[in-house]
Amino acid sequence: MSDESDFGVASGTQTVRFERLLPGPIERVWRYLVESDKRGQWLASGDDVPAQVGGEFQMFFHHGNLSPEKTPTPERFKKYEDGVSSMHRVTRYEPPHTLGFTWSDGADGGRSDVLIELAALGDKVRFVLTHRKLSGRHAQVNVSGGWHTHLAVLVERLNGRVPVSFWTLFEGVEEQYERCYPKG
Repeated sequence: MSDESDFGVASGTQTVRFERLLPGPIERVWRYLVESDKRGQWLASGDDVPAQVGGEFQMFFHHGNLSPEKTPTPERFKKYEDGVSSMHRVTRYEPPHTLGFTWSDGADGGRSDVLIELAALGDKVRFVLTHRKLSGRHAQVNVSGGWHTHLAVLVERLNGRVPVSFWTLFEGVEEQYERCYPKG
């Protein structure tokens, strides 16, 4: 189970915010956001993030490749077992402090927005991720479980550790968000 302080904070049914204190320096953390090979260790590979607002980039999510530990993919995610791609557009690009981009909000083709803000705090980096314009509570719970788990993998990677399987970390997280987020 996760530490309560790691949980995202809901605002209404369309926004969630995560905060972490990561090992720095800030330029290193920035590279884990924008460089495909580093981002692929915790979130999704694909294209490097273009260095300009309006630039488009692809992310390729393959949760089974985020750790050498292999565990079965949960049944409801089996259709993504071999990976899934999505397109994103840069909405803010202010290295090494702010990265914003669009996010697909599910099969209905809706778009939401992700904003990641970094601030150097000595040898640490304050990482704040805000995901806005979600289509409702279901999307909020869904993306919260995903971000929560991906950020746990990022913390492990930045601390020089090999994470356990994404699916092991993910187990039960969405259910916790389902219980703790306000209904309606």
